[in-house]
This record gives sequence, C-alpha cells and structure tokens, in this order.
Amino acid sequence: MSNPSRRDVVVSAGLAAAFGLTSRLSIVSPALAQPAPDTGKGFYKCKVGSVEVTALYDGIWKKPHDAAFIKNASIDETKAALAAAGMTTDYVPIPLTVLVLKMGDKLIMIDAGSGAGQWQPTAVSLPDNLKGAGIDPAKVSTILISHFHPDHIFGLMQKGTNAANYPNAELVVSATEYRWWTEPGRVEKLPEARKALGTRIQAVFPTWKNFKLVEGEIEVAPGIWRVDAPGHTPGHSAFLLASGNQQLMISNDTAYVPALLAPHPEWQGAYDQDGPLAVETRRKLLDRVIAEKMAICGAHFPFPGAGSFAKDGAGYAFTPVQA
Repeated sequence: MSNPSRRDVVVSAGLAAAFGLTSRLSIVSPALAQPAPDTGKGFYKCKVGSVEVTALYDGIWKKPHDAAFIKNASIDETKAALAAAGMTTDYVPIPLTVLVLKMGDKLIMIDAGSGAGQWQPTAVSLPDNLKGAGIDPAKVSTILISHFHPDHIFGLMQKGTNAANYPNAELVVSATEYRWWTEPGRVEKLPEARKALGTRIQAVFPTWKNFKLVEGEIEVAPGIWRVDAPGHTPGHSAFLLASGNQQLMISNDTAYVPALLAPHPEWQGAYDQDGPLAVETRRKLLDRVIAEKMAICGAHFPFPGAGSFAKDGAGYAFTPVQA
C-alpha cells in the first residue's frame, strides 16, 4: 500500500462521514498500519445513522507462513504484500473483530467470536471487551451469523459442554450454510482438518431451537439486509446496514486480509471452499462498495475493522481507519 493519495484521503474522509466516527479519523501510513492492538482499549463505538456500532476486538491469530495458505501465491509473494502494507512479515496477522449494533433498545451481534481461546489461544478478548463496552451478552436479542467457521461460531458455545452462550437470542443464518454443514454424511466428506469442526456442528446445532434459516437477499433485522457472498463457504453472508442516508457493508470474510486480497483479489485462500467463486464474489462486493461510496468493515481487517477501498489497476487499494 503506497502513501495515501489525495483521492485516498477524499475517499477515507467520505468513509469517516458515512461511518459516523465520533472522533477524528486518521489516515494510517503503511509503517503504522498495525493489524490490531495487543493491549489497551479493545472496543470502539461509532454511529451509522441512528445505529450505534461497537467494534469489539477478540484477538489475533499470528498465523505461521504456510505455502498452502494462498493457493495461487507463494510465501515470498504473501510476505511482499504484507510488507507493502506496512505489516510484519514474521507471520500473517489475522485479527478478529466482532460487531454489536444497538438499534433502539435491541442489541444485534454479527457473529459470536472465537469462544475465548477455543479458536486460538491469542483470541480470548471478546468477553472482557463486551464488559468494557457496557454490553450485557444476556441482552443480545439477535445474532447474524455469516458462516460456520470456528472464529465466527465458537463463541456461541461454551468450551467443554457446548452449552449455548446466548440461549435466548435468535440465531439468523443462511439456510444454505446450515444445511451444508448439517447434511448427513458431511463429516466424512470433509478434509481431515475440518472433521472436528463438522462433528461439533452436527452434534450441537441441530439440538438448538433458536436458529432462523433465511434464503436470498432479504431484510434479516430492521434496516439490515443479507447480501449473498458465497465462495468462502457455500452460504457465506455479508450484511448491509442502512440507517438514514448512511450505509455500512459488513463484509465478514469476503476480503478477509486486505493487505493480501486488496492488491491481489484473484488470490484464493486455503479456507475458501470454492476459490474461483470467492474471487468473483470479492470483486462484485468491493466494486459495489466503491460505486455506492459506502463504508465497509470486515472481521479480519485491522482493528477497529473498517477501511476504504479504491480501484487500483486490476486490484484495489485499501486504507484502514484508526480511531
């Protein structure tokens, strides 16, 4: 990522207005564009229209370099992309941010995080940051689930017992996603590394009565529409929040590590179940965000998980925001 141009500054200033930031937006130079805080305040509040958005830091996976991580790029190429974005090349930094939307007296969570260490031992921060932000998990009425990967759903379940952490919340998920993972015989078809996840899903989720399965690009909560974003998983969902004249695209894992996938949207991650479809979805969603000049956030964007995209040749330029 090069130093921000005048156009980048204009785009990011527009993002600040659309995202309703309550403090000054900083344009982060590559040398300062760190993946997420290891210490300090782990939540950030802003407004989108009348909706209060709280970004909550759950932690970070300092993923060791792996030749299989990007199917069509080498380790040297991924290191070069990280370096160009001003990030460490010692590992691939994959932070995780969870959103909670306050709409009137209702709290709507986007995914449930990684379960206080159930995904990675360095991702344990969500419970403390919920408390610090003044959010009572018992008052969360709806959880919009993007997909069934562990860093997004293990927070639904208690470690060891699999008891529900949000038994009274409505869990909204794509019917395609739910049925794919719970299909009889699915576990046997999964790669070895995914069998434990599939086994846990099949043992737990069909016993819960609070799932709501949805299809198509429908309104899933007042002012929030599901956006079909398949490829990462069969039923992966993004969500579009609209309030007043402001919009926020909650992209989840569509462009999960922007330092890699903004300049190289054609790269296919090992965790993309359908790599070519994930690339097609990524381009479609980012082109829409740019064309409609809307704010965007992502589960694995640098904390607080928001930024702006601009076209840059065959790829995109990403500028993170910093509270």
